Amino acid sequence: ELSSQKKFDEIKKANQAAAKKLVEDQFSSSSEDDDEDAEEKQGKILAKTFTIYTSQTDGDASELERTRQYMNEAFQSGAMTCLICIASVKRNQAVWSCCGCFCIFHLVCIQKWAKDSLFLVSSPLMDDDFGKKDYPWPCPKCRFEYKRSETPSRYYCYCGKVENPTLDPWLVPHSCGQICEREFKPSCGHKCLLLCHPGPCPPCPKMVTTTCHCKKAKPVPRRCSAKEWSCHLPCGRTLLCGQHTCENPCHAGDCQPCPRVSKQRCICGRQTAERLCASPQWQCDRVCGKPLPCGNHTCEQVCHAGPCGDCPRSGKRSCPCGKSKFTLPCTEDVPTCGDSCDKVLECGIHKCSQRCHRGPCEICRQEVEKQCRCGKHTKRMPCHKPYLCETKCTKIRDCQKHQCRRKCCSGNCPPCDQVCGRTLGCRNHKCPSGCHRGSCNPCPETVDVKCNCGKTVIKVPCGRERTIKPPKCKQLCSRPPTCHHPTQEKHYCHFGRCPPCRQSCQKTLTCGHLCPVSCHDEALVKQTGLHQSAGPWEQPSEPAFIQTALPCPPCEVPVPVECLGQHEVSPLPCHSANPYSCKRFCGRLLDCQNHTCMKECHHVTKLNSSADGKKVGPECSQCEEECTKPRPSGCPHRCVLPCHPGDCPSCLQMLKIKCHCKLSILYIECLKLTCADLKEKELLVSCKNQCPKELPCGHRCKEVCHSGSCPLNCSQKVKLRCLCKRLKREIQCSKIQEGQVALECDALCKEMKRKASEIKEAEAKAAIEEEKRRQQAELEAFENRLKGRRKNKRRKDEVEVEQSSWQKYKNLIMLPVVGVAVVLVAW
Repeated sequence: ELSSQKKFDEIKKANQAAAKKLVEDQFSSSSEDDDEDAEEKQGKILAKTFTIYTSQTDGDASELERTRQYMNEAFQSGAMTCLICIASVKRNQAVWSCCGCFCIFHLVCIQKWAKDSLFLVSSPLMDDDFGKKDYPWPCPKCRFEYKRSETPSRYYCYCGKVENPTLDPWLVPHSCGQICEREFKPSCGHKCLLLCHPGPCPPCPKMVTTTCHCKKAKPVPRRCSAKEWSCHLPCGRTLLCGQHTCENPCHAGDCQPCPRVSKQRCICGRQTAERLCASPQWQCDRVCGKPLPCGNHTCEQVCHAGPCGDCPRSGKRSCPCGKSKFTLPCTEDVPTCGDSCDKVLECGIHKCSQRCHRGPCEICRQEVEKQCRCGKHTKRMPCHKPYLCETKCTKIRDCQKHQCRRKCCSGNCPPCDQVCGRTLGCRNHKCPSGCHRGSCNPCPETVDVKCNCGKTVIKVPCGRERTIKPPKCKQLCSRPPTCHHPTQEKHYCHFGRCPPCRQSCQKTLTCGHLCPVSCHDEALVKQTGLHQSAGPWEQPSEPAFIQTALPCPPCEVPVPVECLGQHEVSPLPCHSANPYSCKRFCGRLLDCQNHTCMKECHHVTKLNSSADGKKVGPECSQCEEECTKPRPSGCPHRCVLPCHPGDCPSCLQMLKIKCHCKLSILYIECLKLTCADLKEKELLVSCKNQCPKELPCGHRCKEVCHSGSCPLNCSQKVKLRCLCKRLKREIQCSKIQEGQVALECDALCKEMKRKASEIKEAEAKAAIEEEKRRQQAELEAFENRLKGRRKNKRRKDEVEVEQSSWQKYKNLIMLPVVGVAVVLVAW
């Protein structure tokens, strides 16, 4: 069972995926859905495409409207339609764009169209040039002709740089994303600055320096697309008449003909008339009439210039048949020669058998054996009469469908004159062209696709109205509301049901408040019934919803409600606005006037209507605590009464405390100690003995037992000495502590101090002299040792000097010190 259920689910998912793919392929187009995200994305792509162009024109995009329209159609759903197959052009399909009308077709469709067009143009089959001449084929929309060699065979982007451009959702469909660089038309030497785009290139935005048409104004910088400009000053160029100058404002091209009027003679000079100065040569309607040189005839030409010429009847003249020539005066007519005429008749075979005559020859009346046009029958008949038999041609005409059926056909059957009548790709009209081979031309009709109200209309090729999405209408929906509200929310025109009403209900509830929730007159409720699939082939059906009116929800308007114990007022929903317990302690003052009711917030019955609302009631608790009122300051005993109102009785117990100096124990009544002031307490706690504490100076306090710190004014006398310790005096201790008294040395002390310092200096000088003598002796001993090593040295008195400890050990001390110094200097 598990394996079958698993297989059932797999087949079900596969069918769902196939159905989803079918729907996407059927309704997908060259653009995305027209939602806010798609519009924002489209705006970013257009801005990116126009960036280089707008940077050249300081952000001015007014010249891009035509190109912008083509690019918007590339994004709009269903706007890019192949007119050959009447199907949407998708992003991932190979396309071809006409360079005349910029219409986009499927590459396969345009290849088939070009092949069929070339085959039709190169008919009939008997033509010797079939397949040799380069016949053109036309664009299905604008009929712009292309050569056979220009038949598209590969898929390129709009600018033609990239073959098979990759699909990029952030580029214009079928664009390579590179700069277009196509030359502008008409050519100005610059190239298009937009990214690869459909439709025509915009006008050139480059800046060039150019002068006006008449070359009078100074050169100014202008856009290359509008480089030709007028200074609006008179042109001033000499007109073709050679007399006047052009008075028109500065203009392009040649000047207009002179608009002035002047009197001018005709060519022959007989008439004078006022005419435009631009056309001085004109002919009158008079015959020349001047006598010719022969003197017998006059010129019969209409008004002309120059001499009239010789008489047309002078010189040698031929007879009517042209066989004989005569030299006669111009006054005599040329006679007939009497010979046979022999001019070729209209039949082109026989000659005229009459004598030389004036006027046209007669028709050919000779009987000949004639063959009919189809060559199947012969008959003797006059030469001037055509011979057509009654045999009908059975050849197939160039449409390859119908017989010729023309009587006595020569073989070159005329084109079929019947109407094609085949149903076009739009499935709405039939082909009105003559019967032909190959595919019919696309339907030229357009169909209006309207929104629901009919005020927004878009034109689409005939046949696309069944698959195209209706346009988004910006008009407000005019349908009446279906709920209890008098008016519905404003929303745009749409098909199908109106969106659910989102206005607040505002119905009056039983409590008197208005219902604040959204309208629920037409709420959709999902059906609870479950549908079991019959098999994996069955698609899951969408859940069914029933439209029904829901009751108003309970009123949630906050209503102030006081708790049972009257502690607080809280806003509660109207539907549950009843007295409640706030969970606090009751807090009402009990009869003892010291404690409050500790029960949870509860209802209290008022014993007297005029009593305070915060009084205790029979529901409150009774006080069972001991008296906890604060005792007088210093009394450590508790009240002997239970919790009571009013003051506690006086305390009569004895207190056992120590005196100020902590040496004696005293027994005092609690009432006397607590009721005494500071001075009385000081006397009660004192033991009346001398204070045992020591002062900072080290002497004992002379005061009687007291509280606090001892006084610092010690009256004990002490000895004070000078700095040299020679003089001494007895002074009170407190004055020494305050630093008020100091014993200074006298003159004798100073003299003794001076003599002591002189003795120290003399001793120091003697030590220095002794050190110098010792060092000199060491130096001399060292020099004597150096001199004793030489030969024949002079004898000297040797004086043995005892070496000091420094001389003995100075080398051992100096060598390490010098080594350390050298290392430090090197480092």
